[in-house]
Amino acid sequence: MKKKEKSLILFEESPVRRVWVEKEEKWYFSVVDAVAILSGTDRPRKYWNDLKMKLIEEGSEVSEKIGHLKMVAPDGKMRLTDIASVETLLRIVQSIPSKKAEPFKQWLAKVGYERLQETTDPERALNRARRHWQEMGRSKQWIQQRMLGQETRNKLTDYWQDHGIQQQNEYAALTNIIHKEWSELTVAEHKKLKNLKQENLRDHMSDAELIFTALAELSTRKIAESEKAEGYTQNAKSAKQGGTISRNARKQLEAKTGKKVVTNKNFLPAASKLKQLKGKKQ
Repeated sequence: MKKKEKSLILFEESPVRRVWVEKEEKWYFSVVDAVAILSGTDRPRKYWNDLKMKLIEEGSEVSEKIGHLKMVAPDGKMRLTDIASVETLLRIVQSIPSKKAEPFKQWLAKVGYERLQETTDPERALNRARRHWQEMGRSKQWIQQRMLGQETRNKLTDYWQDHGIQQQNEYAALTNIIHKEWSELTVAEHKKLKNLKQENLRDHMSDAELIFTALAELSTRKIAESEKAEGYTQNAKSAKQGGTISRNARKQLEAKTGKKVVTNKNFLPAASKLKQLKGKKQ
């Protein structure tokens, strides 16, 4: 496995640093990265230090299982940071009141356990994702487009990681620039249009929305590579240009067909949709 594939993964749009400890055959994750996602605070290190002291005072064994390893910090330097195994991090999650706790635990279990097998057999990851979408009623065409779009996304985030993008909020900000440019909606506005809350927006996109998202991200990477974009400012410029290319293509298609690409349709279960309708009537 490549080093960059080991060191950084994404939960939704937020990066989480991790390291593979060969002796234990186990992944360890940056605790402060997880805390930043769950707490939503702009001072995750202080939040974690306070929580750690609280756990110690309560006699929790969690603090005793925290390790320390050097990881690449937002400034690009190797700095000592607290790390935790999947088991320990799951216990930390329980101590943080957060709406993202449940989806984060599910994500952590997948990247912490199933991916161990996938390092020797990558096809497992593809089959797992395909089964998941099939169970949700997606068509073969939609699944193919979703997987192609994810590959495009991965190549873009790989580029960002290798060219000066390290902070969690920068990944989200760059993604939002691209999305706003092509769709004329922020990610949050698009989710609101589809009545989504914790769900992954891309899992609820139409074929067309997936295609234009992929076009925007592909264009962004190609432009960034051609201009050798480094750091947030230069990559933000590429993101805006890449998104604009997709927006122009979207408008041309809409003008030709008379139909909007961005839609409020989603793949939420019928029971969930009924609940939303009742909430609107009250």
